[in-house]
Amino acid sequence: MDSGTPIVVVLHAADRPPAMAQVEALARIRYARSSDLFSALNGADVLFVWDGRTTALSRAWDGAGALRWVHAAGAGVDHLLFPELRESGVVLTHSRGVFDEPMAEYVLGLVLAFAKRLPAIIRGQQRKHWQKRETERVAGSRALVVGGGPIARAVARKLGAAGVVVSGAARVPRADDPDLGDVVPYSELRSVLPRQDWVVVAAALTAETQGMVDASFLRAMRPTARLVNIGRSGLVVQPDLIDALDAGEIAGAAFDVFPDDPLPPSSSLWDMPNVLISPHMSSDVIGWREELVRRFRDNLERYLAGKPMVGVVDKRR
Repeated sequence: MDSGTPIVVVLHAADRPPAMAQVEALARIRYARSSDLFSALNGADVLFVWDGRTTALSRAWDGAGALRWVHAAGAGVDHLLFPELRESGVVLTHSRGVFDEPMAEYVLGLVLAFAKRLPAIIRGQQRKHWQKRETERVAGSRALVVGGGPIARAVARKLGAAGVVVSGAARVPRADDPDLGDVVPYSELRSVLPRQDWVVVAAALTAETQGMVDASFLRAMRPTARLVNIGRSGLVVQPDLIDALDAGEIAGAAFDVFPDDPLPPSSSLWDMPNVLISPHMSSDVIGWREELVRRFRDNLERYLAGKPMVGVVDKRR
């Protein structure tokens, strides 16, 4: 390779990204873990953040003087938006779109599981206990999707296809949105909660949305409603949720993300019959890792050709 070939640092945890041969043909690759990121960034042009939880870049920033582009192998970038990166000229991109449909399918599955009492049916089968149960109609029920991004839109479309009446809450209000219907601003969210059977939290984690699902939010929901969180754990105040479930203020909750990941065995959520817990896997369909690498490779080809990259993040918003 010639001296003009860019240096790409791949920041990973225990596992390196798969199927990297085509990326390795385009650039000089340095694989690094958090502990050696500072030295790996010396002279590097590009950082491919494969580790979706790391905050190592903020600690290694002083060694990133040549860095021009950071790509996140995921949709969320809140762990990368530290002040120095925000204020720099470094371009930040993410893998927007990879997880939209898988996560929307997952939410629909959770809604159906609650409505058709699948957890209770499975528990009965495990005990060899025959008990007939009445279930709920999904069609005609009402869902509020909190968030206005592509994942929230995919969720709204999937629920709408099942006959659910969907509305939205987002940073920017609008009427008659093609996916989300009538969208209220976050400031008016509590006023529409009493009308909902399902509340799906799919918002980005920002200063405005941090802890938005708190005790007053939960008290505003119907006692028969369920909460589904596929966003960031910081959107929900977990002690308030546990209190609301214990008090019967809401009928149930489904969670794919938690402040302590993995959820410790000591958590009372494990034993609640009206809670569905999944280990941060709503987006993990067969082939998702390879697709993330393809997204990075495609953007790397654009970068090398001087073309606009896809998934560019507005760092100041």
